[in-house]
Amino acid sequence: MQIISGVGMAKSCYVQAMELARGGQYDEARARIKEGEECFVMGHTAHTRLLQKEAAEGDLPFVLLVMHAEDQLMSAETIKVMAEEFINVYESK
Repeated sequence: MQIISGVGMAKSCYVQAMELARGGQYDEARARIKEGEECFVMGHTAHTRLLQKEAAEGDLPFVLLVMHAEDQLMSAETIKVMAEEFINVYESK
């Protein structure tokens, strides 16, 4: 659940960053990206611990939950890239 929570918060920050950039609030948008990165690191760290545990102990009992968590992890990273690009596009107008 730490993965899903961390990267879910990161995704929300990245989406908010795009909204702020659309409104011309570039410094605030970049601050939201930074906040999202901090949340993402929490989720990524939890993911790494989980993978290390699986490698040491074998199969995990919650495979579907892990798959969902990994999906959230990947989509948060994609949204961050998109948010940074939106900020640059809006700022260059």
